[in-house]
Amino acid sequence: MAKPGHAWSRPPAERKAEEGDGDGEEGEDPLEARIARTGCLEQHRELQQCMAERRDWRHCQSQLRAFGACMARRE
Repeated sequence: MAKPGHAWSRPPAERKAEEGDGDGEEGEDPLEARIARTGCLEQHRELQQCMAERRDWRHCQSQLRAFGACMARRE
């Protein structure tokens, strides 16, 4: 049975990039590249950092709102 609470974890590609795999941008995440083109990459990274640290999206509401507002401006 699933444990109560949020079991979020970063995708393996993100972990590998942070560990310094040495291949530069060769293994760039396509989703992150699309977000970068919107101009909202900084807000996205702040949200991802909060999620990695807090492991509960409810504690990341300000980052979530900032990212959502940035993306809404781009539509």
